[in-house]
Amino acid sequence: MFTGIIEAQAQVVNIREEGTNKHFTLTCPFLSELKIDQSVAHNGVCLTVVDLQPENYTVTAIDETLQKTNLNDLNIGDKVNLERCMAANGRFDGHIVQGHVDQTAVCTEVKNQDGSWLFTFEYDPAPGNISVEKGSVCVNGISLTVVNSGPNYFSVAIIPYTYEHTNLNQVQPGTRVNLEFDIIGKYIARILKDK
Repeated sequence: MFTGIIEAQAQVVNIREEGTNKHFTLTCPFLSELKIDQSVAHNGVCLTVVDLQPENYTVTAIDETLQKTNLNDLNIGDKVNLERCMAANGRFDGHIVQGHVDQTAVCTEVKNQDGSWLFTFEYDPAPGNISVEKGSVCVNGISLTVVNSGPNYFSVAIIPYTYEHTNLNQVQPGTRVNLEFDIIGKYIARILKDK
């Protein structure tokens, strides 16, 4: 389980295809603390460390993951938001995040608001996912609060710290991001749909 509080950014240093899988090799500030078989969220996608070297580590994404997330858009040199699993005795600073991306969205607008930024994202409502004003949403692994919500879009306000310490500063209109909707909202929506 994760909380959506980004610890650091990794940089992609190599991408290798093997059948329908992709192996991503990255470097990050807490490399010395990683272990083989450890789960780490990459742009909100829970991936397992499969190889560890002194200068980098590798994770593997299967075709299902590549089709449902923005990991297939990554290139060498790109920055990826990282979060290690929540420690059992840790503080719960964000919201419940599983590391299971529901779908992607496309940024439609970025507004500079003189000290903060307002990002608007549009997504396909067909899978039944919803956003709720003042509710939580996870964008590229970042726990955020929804400011405006519509049937197929939502906006989030970004403070300077989040803008500077995540890859949101690389997001512009047309950029695809990963979304994980609030787990409690998903269960409620499912219960109501089944009635």
